[in-house]
Amino acid sequence: MVRNHIAEMEKRLWDVADELRANSDLKSSEYSTPVLGLIFLRYADHRFTEQEKILSKKTTDRRKIGKTDYQAAGVMYLPKEARFSHLLNLPEGANIGRAINKAMTAIEKENEDLRGVLPKTYNRFKNNLLAELLRLMSSIPTDIDGDAFGKIYEYFLGKFAMAEGQQGGEFFTPTSIVKLIVSVIQPFHGKIFDPACGSGGMFVQSAEFIERHKKRAVDEISIYGQEKTRETVNLCKMNLAVHGLSGDVLQANSYYEDLHDMVGKFDYVMANPPFNVNRVDKERIKNDRRRFPFGMPSADNANYLWIQIFYSALNEKGQAGFVMANSAGDARATELELRKKLIQDRAVDVMIAVGSNFFYTVTLPCTLWFLDKGKRNSDRKDKVLFIDARKIYQQIDRAHREFLPEQIEFIANIVRLYRGEDVEIYQGSESLVKEHFPKGKYQDIPGLCKVARLNEVEEQGWSLNPGRYVGVIEEEQDEFDFKERLEELNEELQILNAEGRDLEEQISENITKILEVK
Repeated sequence: MVRNHIAEMEKRLWDVADELRANSDLKSSEYSTPVLGLIFLRYADHRFTEQEKILSKKTTDRRKIGKTDYQAAGVMYLPKEARFSHLLNLPEGANIGRAINKAMTAIEKENEDLRGVLPKTYNRFKNNLLAELLRLMSSIPTDIDGDAFGKIYEYFLGKFAMAEGQQGGEFFTPTSIVKLIVSVIQPFHGKIFDPACGSGGMFVQSAEFIERHKKRAVDEISIYGQEKTRETVNLCKMNLAVHGLSGDVLQANSYYEDLHDMVGKFDYVMANPPFNVNRVDKERIKNDRRRFPFGMPSADNANYLWIQIFYSALNEKGQAGFVMANSAGDARATELELRKKLIQDRAVDVMIAVGSNFFYTVTLPCTLWFLDKGKRNSDRKDKVLFIDARKIYQQIDRAHREFLPEQIEFIANIVRLYRGEDVEIYQGSESLVKEHFPKGKYQDIPGLCKVARLNEVEEQGWSLNPGRYVGVIEEEQDEFDFKERLEELNEELQILNAEGRDLEEQISENITKILEVK
């Protein structure tokens, strides 16, 4: 009932938010932040009100409760003009947009971490629409179990990502993908880094994972992020605040800037970097062997730059989990040599193939990579676990898929069995584990999972494509997706074309050298 109530609330809020777009000249990228700002404001007011009740019992004639008491409890201090009740009870005819702008400015003034973060463009919207949105926000239940505000914020991030197309993919990673990465990594305690953090989904889901294990995330993890656009940094900081978190999130282009002095610093790295980015200026970074210890790829895409950034940020026991284009697992030329070095370093631990249509902005399948520098000192040092999860999903609509909670835990439990850890039974995953691993021990299952030794990986040309190892289950003819297969072939063609260009350049250089000798 609670989940249904929140879902109904989300839909009503979205309908009103969509009216803001329809009745203004703003693009979705311009009205999304103000809407998310109001969700943030409602959450801040809720937290303040709850703490106010607690602190009021401690007030005496000799000691008045003030701003520092709220901050000591990890609650943002809200001056009177920033309270939701003040905005709801504005006199008739008042300029609501101007009042909300003042509320946001007042919050920033009292909370240094939020300086310059909150939106202040509400005067661009009509009074009646803002009044309706405030009214609906005020009806969000504050006494239900779970993180209602966080769920609503997450819902809006996803809806805005869908509305914005390709640009939306820059700030939002589908939640079920993030939850799978977190469930495999299991970030119980330590420093977490995301150099392409978008709106902060990796941080939020890490905190939720910790809370599920009956610990306080703010006591267990420290959050560090980089993101290239200021607007997205602000989205991330609001997202963290809505979930009761804070972190050191900075604006930077992670190809060229290392504002966190990241090398060897982090226990966990989790990210969904942009795929196949070209025209990165490698001349600027070619001598940075601390962040790029294996060298520069010759191909004109940044996939193996990202992989090295993630690798080099880990401490000696650190783990990384990240999304990567399928093509990176089989890429040739210098990328093959870089991949070989990474594998021979005993850092690659788990590879999971994910099917198509999980992302809002691209339909291509992807692969989740998991690195573990600590495995060098374990019995897994010469092994890699490959999982083919392309046939594991829930169809949301014709164009989108996701993992169900029990499917996430089933995949994560395969990894735990491989690592010799205890499995976790969560939201109905027990039957799946028993069905495939009846003895409670890891075993290779054709079409699903396979542990390969490094000599087997070498025999496969240092490929990290799970499909090469686990085998293929015959598909029914009616499951064949022509569009999906065409897109896969197109990606392969682009890779071959890039390799062809690299080869042409190499041949040309060699001929020039031969002629110079003669």
